Amino acid sequence: MIPVTHHNSSTMDYLLREESSPGVFTLTLNRPESFNALSVEMMDQLKNALIEIESNETARVLIVAAKGKAFCAGHDLKQMLSHPNETYYQGLFDQCSALMMQLQSLSIPVIAKVEGIATAAGCQLVAQCDLAVATSNARFAVSGVNLGLFCSTPGVALSRNLSRKAAFEMLVTGGFISALEAQDKGLINQVVDPLHINEAVQFLAQQITQKPKFAIALGKKLFYEQLELGMKDAYSLASATMACNMMDDSANEGIRAFVEKREPNWRAASTDLPASKT
Repeated sequence: MIPVTHHNSSTMDYLLREESSPGVFTLTLNRPESFNALSVEMMDQLKNALIEIESNETARVLIVAAKGKAFCAGHDLKQMLSHPNETYYQGLFDQCSALMMQLQSLSIPVIAKVEGIATAAGCQLVAQCDLAVATSNARFAVSGVNLGLFCSTPGVALSRNLSRKAAFEMLVTGGFISALEAQDKGLINQVVDPLHINEAVQFLAQQITQKPKFAIALGKKLFYEQLELGMKDAYSLASATMACNMMDDSANEGIRAFVEKREPNWRAASTDLPASKT
């Protein structure tokens, strides 16, 4: 188990934290009675949990899961209504955006394990994770427009996963799509039977843990940085990243093992990454 840090004794623990297998950590959203809505308190606990996991040298993969009938129903609307103040709303959405960026900057891959509905900022959370596995009965929507509130911040993550027209259609209609539709549109990676979701997510996680940690961390950083660049600058950054990767012991061992027709014997490698050159 990951020790739960109590950052505010006046709030509940909205996250369950565990290590399901060596290097595979899970954060489980734990507000089932509120469909795991992202309250200010829950987002604060998520932020602190991600900081703890980033500092844990044994961490290789993070799974984001949820208790109850919903993965996440988005922002806590009751909490939002109780603070009718533009400054409060700006802070709330800035907090959520920072959390989403924190997931991207995490040096290990993040897998969303989706059971039930994922709407608005909950759908954004799925899109922001590096990978996503969903049950066949899961459903997805960015439904704010149905309430008169265009899902602008979820649209940032959505438009970076789906085609522009598919993302915009979801944003302007507010309608639900099925898990199979979400897979077809690029929002999630796999659709599995609800009885096999744990097995599927753990198998994906184990595939990642079998790869060198340094290469995965370096690769994730490069993957997102190059997406924001033009092709020439993207290739330049990618070339520098590969040169850096080649200097790591794990790359040297992997290539030697391939040439010698044997399985690689990975050495522990640092996840410290060079500063961005963008």
